[in-house]
Amino acid sequence: MLRALVASKGKFVALGILLCLLCGSTALAADTIAPAPPPPKIDTGDTAWMLTSAALVLLMTGPGLALYYSGLVRRKNVLATMMQSFILMAIVSIAWAIVGYSLAFGSGSRFIGNPSEFLFLKGVGADPNPNYGATIPHTTWMIYQLMFAIITPGLICGAYAERMKFSSMVIFSLLWLLLVYCPLAHMVWGKGGLFNWRLPPADGLWKNPSLDFAGGTVVHISSGVSALMCALVMGKRRGYGRVPMPPHSVVLSVIGVCLLWVGWFGFNGGSAVASNGLASSAFVNTHMAAAAATLGWMFAEWMKTGKPTVLGAISGAVAGLVVITPASGFVTPMSAIVMGAIGGVICFFAATVVKGMLGYDDSLDAFGVHGVGGTVGAILTGLFASAAINAGIAGKYEGGGAQFGRQLIATVVTWVIAVVGSLILLKIVDLLIGLRVSESDEYDGLDLSQHGESGYNFEEIFPGSVSTDVGAMRREHGGSGMETNISHA
Repeated sequence: MLRALVASKGKFVALGILLCLLCGSTALAADTIAPAPPPPKIDTGDTAWMLTSAALVLLMTGPGLALYYSGLVRRKNVLATMMQSFILMAIVSIAWAIVGYSLAFGSGSRFIGNPSEFLFLKGVGADPNPNYGATIPHTTWMIYQLMFAIITPGLICGAYAERMKFSSMVIFSLLWLLLVYCPLAHMVWGKGGLFNWRLPPADGLWKNPSLDFAGGTVVHISSGVSALMCALVMGKRRGYGRVPMPPHSVVLSVIGVCLLWVGWFGFNGGSAVASNGLASSAFVNTHMAAAAATLGWMFAEWMKTGKPTVLGAISGAVAGLVVITPASGFVTPMSAIVMGAIGGVICFFAATVVKGMLGYDDSLDAFGVHGVGGTVGAILTGLFASAAINAGIAGKYEGGGAQFGRQLIATVVTWVIAVVGSLILLKIVDLLIGLRVSESDEYDGLDLSQHGESGYNFEEIFPGSVSTDVGAMRREHGGSGMETNISHA
């Protein structure tokens, strides 16, 4: 009996020891296995800033760019020029939702995204995409990038203003968006893109990490160089160099540039993808560079021509905004001022002296401001980039040395893609439907010939002839007082 009791107690002791070992091993396993990372959490402040930035960037196209460009053309082309900016807001939006966003930001090769990954915005919902914005909804990132895609082909319109068919503009812009812009956006900002410094190709082979905070290469060099190709392929406006073609309303252009300046805070500041210190740095740099470039262009023009023009001042502001775009999240405010001043002077000479020497008709200086300004900004970013502003580049991609070389490579590749891509697309569209309006349509103006409308209907404001109206007013008022008022008017 005693022997059986002892044996029974032994079994209980052994069982207890086994349970302790099991519990201990489970606890040890719990300690050694890392817990699963928490799911990305949406930050309401970041989301609010990014949605505001998206609205600001759209403001840059309509009304900003629409007013800026339409004021620079002749009166008979004002509506057609506005329509080019406005219709791109619709066309690009639909193309972006169908396949453009996937081509730009889908996981793919070094050169283009997987077209099926986000096809018809599949998988683009309220949850964040940690690759692009860990604290904002994926839809917010998508719509923000859409606004960049809208304005970029709109910038090219300045080169072929007053002479391209509306139908040709629509087809060329759509093809250019999908075959030039989207691949460049993927190469610079897409996961695994050739030039992406933050999300480089996974295999680590054949990459060129370059710095482009908000679109110096993707937006400005690509559009500006493509604009030059449009001007060269399409030729000059009829009468260019013989008939004066002054802007019909610099007033409209001033309003447009003021809106561009404000909208650019979302363009550059929003590229921080958060409401934080980096966004503030980009905001400040944007303003300082625009101010410096305004003064740089104005003083260069003043010294050359003897007069500081309003048109020159606003052109300088746009040049400064272009130059600082790739560097806005990488440089100090003092560097931004230096970059802006350099860009203002260089773009002035590009849009006046160089354009005059080469004799091309870039109607609204899209190349002189965006192509040249974007090139200057991309290269200078390689000199002035500082880890004090963006800690992510510390020890790897700071300005000078190797990074300057990488910026040069990215700039040259962007030029090549823009030149070759736009030339091919222009030739295709020309073969299909032709690029230019007829001579009579160009003479009548694109407002009437392309849209059947007129921007200024003076006949409705002042019906009848001037002589008839004057005579009627004389009879009505019966005297010289009215005649005096008319003469002063």
